[in-house]
Amino acid sequence: MFRLIALVSRGWRIDAPPAIILSMSDGIEVVAIPREDPIALELLVGVRGGDVERVRDLVAANPDLARARFVGRGGSSGALHFVTDWPGYFPKGPDIVKVLVNAGADPNALTTGGGSLTPGPGSETPLHYAASSDDVEVAAALIDAGADLEMTGGSIGTPLDNAVGYACWNVARLLVARGAKVDQLWHAGALGILDRLEELLGTKQDPQRISQAFWHACGAGQRRAAERLLNAGADLDWEPDYAHGTALEAATGRGTQQNNVIAWLQSIGAHSSQAST
Repeated sequence: MFRLIALVSRGWRIDAPPAIILSMSDGIEVVAIPREDPIALELLVGVRGGDVERVRDLVAANPDLARARFVGRGGSSGALHFVTDWPGYFPKGPDIVKVLVNAGADPNALTTGGGSLTPGPGSETPLHYAASSDDVEVAAALIDAGADLEMTGGSIGTPLDNAVGYACWNVARLLVARGAKVDQLWHAGALGILDRLEELLGTKQDPQRISQAFWHACGAGQRRAAERLLNAGADLDWEPDYAHGTALEAATGRGTQQNNVIAWLQSIGAHSSQAST
């Protein structure tokens, strides 16, 4: 929760619109900076270009920058969201995470939407973002910096919800290895954690939940988990209301990281040997 304190001019740009000083619920004051402000754009370019020294110089010269809120028409986000935004995999991302955190960036800062500065449903941390692109190295750097593994309210829910839901298997496994709770049948099925799957099946489960877990297990290529869930009563041709297709179609899909690499190769002009000449 933020509370407006004052509008102030900033020293880094004489003709800049005034920054907004906000007070958070824990009493810490942060500055809200328009995303189109030159200092925000300079930070963004440095982050996306992997220019660690430039980012370090910017946050050293502007002490409020690392913990600032960057405000646009759609809401606001923090500096660490610059590192984790789609499609992720920006050069030297883990190093830049460390620079920003050391300068005061909050690894649990939440996005806001709808033109508001107050987090609400769908607000996400940088770890939610990294969990949605499968940028496992950046996710590890955020966890090392204190990112909350169980923060709810993201586009699907927790970071693990995002990782499994968006087929980000590398981050999903990292989250579990670092201590994220596997309390959902669909998590255990998709990750092929068979002992946990048995524990959860030992409690009363809704048939829809079993079918959902089966669908995700197939999408993740977890045959043993899928067979166990089918034997537990999963509907072979169940379809979720948040995706298209049955388990067979889910099984033919690619994970987010693989799709990301394909998109990257296409963007730099790579060609397939099967392309017509």
